[in-house]
Formats: sequence, structure tokens, C-alpha cells
Amino acid sequence: MSTQQAPQRIRASELAGRGWLNTGGAELNLQALRGKIVLLDFWTFCCINCLHVLDELRPLEEKYSDVLVTVGVHSPKFEHEADPVALASAVERYEIHHPVLDDPELLTWQAYAARAWPTLVVLDPEGYVVAHLSGEGHAAGLESLIPELIATHEAKGALHRGDGPYVAPEPSSEDLRFPGKVLPLNNGNFLVSDTGHHRLVELGNDLLTVVRTIGSGAKGRADGNAEDAAFNEPQGLSLLPEDVAAQVGYDVVVADSVNHRLRGVSLADGAVTTVAGSGVQRLLEAGPARVDDDGAGTSGGVLGTVPTDVALSSPWDLTWSTTLNKLVVAMAGVHQLFGFDPLTGTVDIVAGNGLEGLLDGPAAQAWFAQSSGLAQDAQGNIWVADSETSALRVLRVQEDGNVTVETAIGAGLFDFGFQDGPGEQARLQHPLGVAVLPDGSIAVADTYNGAVRRYDPATGHVSTLARDLAEPSDVLLDESGPVPLLLVVEANRHQVIRLPLPKEALQVAEGAVQSHRPATEIAPGALALNVRFSAPTGQKLDNRWGDPTQLKISATPPELISAGGGTSIGLNRTVELNPAVTQGVLHISARAAACDGPETENGEIPDHAACHLYQQDWGIPLRLVDGADTSLTLDLRGMD
Repeated sequence: MSTQQAPQRIRASELAGRGWLNTGGAELNLQALRGKIVLLDFWTFCCINCLHVLDELRPLEEKYSDVLVTVGVHSPKFEHEADPVALASAVERYEIHHPVLDDPELLTWQAYAARAWPTLVVLDPEGYVVAHLSGEGHAAGLESLIPELIATHEAKGALHRGDGPYVAPEPSSEDLRFPGKVLPLNNGNFLVSDTGHHRLVELGNDLLTVVRTIGSGAKGRADGNAEDAAFNEPQGLSLLPEDVAAQVGYDVVVADSVNHRLRGVSLADGAVTTVAGSGVQRLLEAGPARVDDDGAGTSGGVLGTVPTDVALSSPWDLTWSTTLNKLVVAMAGVHQLFGFDPLTGTVDIVAGNGLEGLLDGPAAQAWFAQSSGLAQDAQGNIWVADSETSALRVLRVQEDGNVTVETAIGAGLFDFGFQDGPGEQARLQHPLGVAVLPDGSIAVADTYNGAVRRYDPATGHVSTLARDLAEPSDVLLDESGPVPLLLVVEANRHQVIRLPLPKEALQVAEGAVQSHRPATEIAPGALALNVRFSAPTGQKLDNRWGDPTQLKISATPPELISAGGGTSIGLNRTVELNPAVTQGVLHISARAAACDGPETENGEIPDHAACHLYQQDWGIPLRLVDGADTSLTLDLRGMD
């Protein structure tokens, strides 16, 4: 008679890094956390999906505050993110109320085999790994797992209730707090998205005088008058054409990023109304879920004509397109550019197929990566600060309405730096804003380089206008005075400043670099790829329309894969890696659909069950080495 072995329990690795934040100076270790359920959140502050997870976890942290300790493990992608001062500012900016381990050398990242931002790892009160989850959307699964762990370990006497190790830092006080974007008004003043205070601020022309505020300053999502309305980390601002504003009854549209909505503001009285977005993040399916190319993340076509019923995902910036005759919205959370017509209420996809990366061509086939800044030039082209690829992109809008995408600066997800020169050799580091200058050149808020850069489309040359700025998040041409100047939003100095526009840009070059994220060594030839997914307790895979899982696989350069790329159902695939290409990036997008509720008597999912789409994109640097691993296992939702 054979016996079944219990699953192997894996002891958690120690937490190693440079130091801790939000602990009052204390150094934490696993022994100090013993008796608590520990949720390790591997994140980096450039990553929009990581910011989504921070918000997903807040209700769980509050509900289980006496037994659950979240530890943010900050494992940076960009060089700037390894700066401890920048990390401390990010922890304050995003109102993180749990301990954060500073892991600049990716020591803890590697110890827990993390391969993507974000990754969640759950440790039980005895210090064993019980779950390994990639991507966002796992709150429901954690909601079912945590009570199970509480019951099991309370019965064993291993659970310790009480306060956790979080110690709140000293708050700062400024008129502005981590401002995002700036907009010129017809009265000569400037409207600023006061992101950290969850409101809008109208500044006088001196950039110091607060003329008025719009929004209560309390984080929320309420429409109403200027005093009662509420935002949640507002970002981009766009002024509507006067004839359009007169018809719709509001003048300014605001990208209300964490609320996943567009808000309209009347400048006459400051009244705020929701004009687009259901408030549900676009990553999740609201009805029966099916994983195919017609679901969330595809490009092209109308998404809806009742704009407040359309799900959005972290709108970050917007600008009015005179050629398309509508607002173009940088939808950072799904790596696409949306369109919104205030007159008809139509919401559509202007560019991007939802895959994260850098790929030019027809708009519906292009790849973007967390686009965060937009500006239109005199020819009607839309310039895009594509932050995660450290790129400057441009949408060429043709007279017939067709749109194509080109890259002016940038090479890929893991290529960045500070280098002037020809556009194909120049490098940026996570830019967030763009502006068109009087001569047609483009100013770029090169955020993580603390600089403003200039790209000249006529010559293809990149130069530097200013340095030593504190995370500039936006740039704007200021023509309110006798001489055009450049407005710069310095997010981490909580201010908006003016800079001169010199005749010749300062030439600075410090070389190009690549992300120090370690490459995974894989043998050339056949690679067996397996993505593990386990539906949360109380959910079941939705098989009503066939296999509810899907893999999309591609590579940079494309020649890295000689066979096995493309899109197909299932979470297992064998791809053939070309031995003639020694290194590159493997792009993997995995999806799985599961639905809530108990099964019916015949084992089917009941009608009207709430269904969820789990999705994660990986960009994995590879180095092909003879004799290395021939398989790669990733966790979309792995349970130990």
C-alpha cells in the first residue's frame, strides 16, 4: 500500500537589504515577525501595477491589523529608485503605512525567486512560505487565505495578536504635496494637480500665491462643489476648446488616477463631476470572463458610449487632439492610449494593444509601457512620454484618421541612462512629461534623471536643458510673459518653477546603462515554460467557453525565439530559443479567468457569478548559456 506524502514546507529566507523605513529606526527580521501572518510585497515605485497592489492591500491591512504584517520589499528597476532619499519620498507620497525594506541589490528579491513587479509572498506565523502570487488582483484570494491561516495557527497556539512594527514618519507641511501636472488658464494663472493632497490648486502667475483650491483634500471620489468634491491622486489636466466646454458644461478634464475616472471641472464655480470611468479598474472583468483577444487589453474599436460605464485603469495624462477632435488619454494601467469625446460620450482605444514593451507600427499593433505624459505639436502629432521604456514616442495622425506610432528616443524596458546625442543612441530614465517648444522641438521631463531634456525632430538630436531637479513630473511652455519660459513641476520639492529657454542646450553625456536586474541563464534550444495558477478558495476556473487560460509570448529582439511564440490557450508552452542570439528579453503575458460561488449540482458555475481576470506580464532578461536550465516556472498564483 502506498502513502501520499504531505507537500514539502519551505522555510522563508531572511530579509536582507540596506535598511528599513516606517519602523522608527528598528531593524526587522523574521524572528521579530514570528507569530504574525507576513505578506511580502515586492515592488518598485515606478511600477503602476505595484501602485495598484498598494491600494488593493489597504482594506486587508486594516481588517486584519492585529495578525497581518505587510512588509514592502523595494527592489528597484531604475538606478534612481536605488537612491534612499527617492525611496523615502515615494513611501511618503504613496501613503504606505507598513514597514518597507530597502533592497537595492535585489538580495531578498533573488532569495524569494521574484521575477516580476509586483510579486506577493505569504508567510505563515511559523515562518513558512504558503503562497507566491504574481501581478495584481489577488485581494479576493488573500481574503479567503488569511482566515484559514488564522484558524489553523490560532488552534496551534502559534498566532500572536497585537500591534505590528509600523511606526509612522513625521508628516511634512507644504502648500503643494508631490504635485503632478500643471495647466495654463486663460486668466494667466495655473491649475496644478496637487496629487499628494488629493485636490487641485489654482496658483497665481507668481507660482506661489494660492488663489483657490478645488477638492476637500480628503482622499475619496465624490462629485459636488469645490469644497466637498474629492479626488484620489489626480494627475493630468486638459482644457477643453471653448465651444466644447460651452456645450458640456465643464472646462477642464482631470485624470483622477487612483479612482480610475475622468472628472470634469467648471472653472466658474469649481464644481466637479465624473465624466468617464465606472470607478472599476479595467484589469478586472465585471461579468462572465473569457480570455481571448477580444477581452481587456486589446486595441481598436469603441469601448462604450455611456462613458461612466466604461472601466478605466490609472489615467495619467490627457491632451486635446485637434486632428482627432477628442481628448487623448494616457491610460497607464493598461499600456494604451484611449480617446474620449465629451460631446458624444464615446470612449475608444486610440493606440496600443495592451502588451507592455516598445514596438512601433500601426496604432492597433503598437506596444507602450505606462505612458504618462502627452502633448500635441503644431502638425497635430501627439508626443508621448513612455515611462517604463524610458522612451519618447510620437503618434502620427494622418488626414484619413489613421494613426502610426514611432520611437524618437528609447530602446526597451530595461534600457535607460543619461546620454545626449543622436536619438537612437540617447537615453532617458523614466520620463513623465512632455511639452512642445516654440521651434517645434520637444522638452521632456526626464524624471528619474532629475533633468529636462530636448529632442529636435529636425535633426534627431537630444540635448539637456536643465539638471539637478527633484523628480520633475511635468513640463509646460509658459507664454504668459514677454519671453517664453519653461514651467517645471518639481514633485519631490513640492513646487512649480520657471526655467529660461537657452538658444543652445547644455551638452551633457554620462553614458547609457541597462537595468541591473540579473539575467536568468537559460540553455539555448527548447525551453519548457510553465505558468502556475491556482484559483482562490471559493472560485473555479471558468470553462464555459473553452480553456480559460492564455499565454502570449514574444521577445526582444524577435530573433531570440525561433519557434513557439505568439498567442495560444493554456499556461504551458515549449519555445525554441535561437542559439545565435546570446541574450535578450522574453516577454510573457499570462491570463486566467475564475468565477466566484459554489458549484451547482452538475458542477457548473451558477448564473450571474462574479468572475475575475487574473493577468500578469513578465519581461525576463535572458542570457543563453550551454548547460543552463531548460525550463522556466512562473507563478501567476502559486500556492504551497
